[in-house]
Amino acid sequence: MPIEIRELHIKVTVNESGTPDNNRNSVSRSAEGAGNETAREELVAECIEQMVKIMENKRER
Repeated sequence: MPIEIRELHIKVTVNESGTPDNNRNSVSRSAEGAGNETAREELVAECIEQMVKIMENKRER
């Protein structure tokens, strides 16, 4: 016999440790570790390309 769920309650607790700048610093460090500025630009270009593909797929539906 199937069960029907009419309501679903989700509770999430987020604990912040440190300052908000920690996340930004880790991102900039990973970009520096990936190489020079051209490597970062290539990564951004690839992300944009993937987003365009996702948007085109949604339009087709």
